[in-house]
Amino acid sequence: MKLRTLLFWSAPVVLAAGWWWIARPSGIAGTQGAPGAVPVVTARVQRRDVPVYLSGLGRVQALSMVTVKSQIDGRILRIVPREGQDVRAGELLVQIDPRPARAALDQALAKSAQDGAHLAYARKVLERDAGLLSKGLLDQQSFDLQQATVAQDEALANADAAAVQDARLTLDYTEIVSPIDGRVGLRMVDEGNIVHASDASGLLTVARIRPISVVFSVPDTSLSELHAAMAEGGTDLALKVEAFDRENDGLLDTGTLAAVDNQVDPASGTIRLKGVFDNPQLRLWPGQFVNVRLQTSVLRKAIVVASRAVQQGPKGDFVFVAKQDLTAEIRPIAAGAGSGDVLVVERGLSEGEVVIVDGQFLLKAGSRLAPAP
Repeated sequence: MKLRTLLFWSAPVVLAAGWWWIARPSGIAGTQGAPGAVPVVTARVQRRDVPVYLSGLGRVQALSMVTVKSQIDGRILRIVPREGQDVRAGELLVQIDPRPARAALDQALAKSAQDGAHLAYARKVLERDAGLLSKGLLDQQSFDLQQATVAQDEALANADAAAVQDARLTLDYTEIVSPIDGRVGLRMVDEGNIVHASDASGLLTVARIRPISVVFSVPDTSLSELHAAMAEGGTDLALKVEAFDRENDGLLDTGTLAAVDNQVDPASGTIRLKGVFDNPQLRLWPGQFVNVRLQTSVLRKAIVVASRAVQQGPKGDFVFVAKQDLTAEIRPIAAGAGSGDVLVVERGLSEGEVVIVDGQFLLKAGSRLAPAP
């Protein structure tokens, strides 16, 4: 019975204490403004240059990619670079057994020497027969036959020279060198395997990733803006392209626009662009998806406001302006392009005015303010 009585009388006391805690005067309002003032954070409207961007999703691609294949049949003796190694153009990648090719070259050289000796003898006989013909000691038919023999031997010598050249080329193919500067990927064939010129798959790949490219798409409605920016070749704009991570938080690298596709994709209504990046820290990697933005122009001395200050209402965008008497005013605005954490205001605000960037959810027209910078 005593326990029930204690709970009965203590419950109203607890409820009264809780109500007093919720309804007590705010310490912030009491210290930063008049009683009942709403604590807010303010910022001044500024005038500055604002870059304008086109944004899109892009995919990183190697600037050039080569699949290394064998041009002859043979056994792989060694693969020189390790997987993931950087190589230079002309550096040896794969060594194929050169002995069959060297033997074929020696055979071609021997055949060329043999036919060359026949040609030299035939030319001497022709020179001797010409003297005999002039003295009437040789008939014309025999002289014509010797001329045909010399021509035939010359043709054989030319064929031998071509065979020697082909044999030398085959021998050169036993050493596969890198055609570009780049990085070696994972190899597809190991040492000791027999490879053929007709094999569909390659031996390994070499990708050029410094510099590297990013292909991204923008809506075809942006073509006029893009062409206008490209026409300004004499400005300092240079069509800068920035690549950000998937979360759009970290800047990976900055490059320049390299190419615009020659047609619009009818399925998506977009056009593809390519940007080239130096990629010194290898923060861009082939196959990676990135967020890309392309700078097309710069708005000079534009009125800007923190994007946090702009609110959306049934009649459009508006901001809360902190008046001189520390009261709030609702101001309709026309917001334009955005850049980072600021928005361009095309109409509705003037430089130097103070707007509220935090605490708007407690405000209405005429509310008393306790501003903090």
